[in-house]
Amino acid sequence: MNKPNIPDTPTAPVDARKDSLIEYPSQFPIKVMGANADGFVTAITHVAKQYDPGFDAATVQLRDSSGGKYLGVTITVTATSREQLDDL
Repeated sequence: MNKPNIPDTPTAPVDARKDSLIEYPSQFPIKVMGANADGFVTAITHVAKQYDPGFDAATVQLRDSSGGKYLGVTITVTATSREQLDDL
């Protein structure tokens, strides 16, 4: 049995960043880890405000590492697009 001669057709690359299960706008938590140093939390909140002008610094959650050398910072931003989250 002969197989039909079907030319190879190139397929467009899939960009997974465009496929999103998130509905925008939405509240989106982001966790950041860093050295437990002066100015770390201030720097994180400054960046959050650049991407979300309505960011409320009162919502920041902090968690020290077991040794106290590192700090986990959770910020919750209002995500308006996938591009915003990628940039942030």
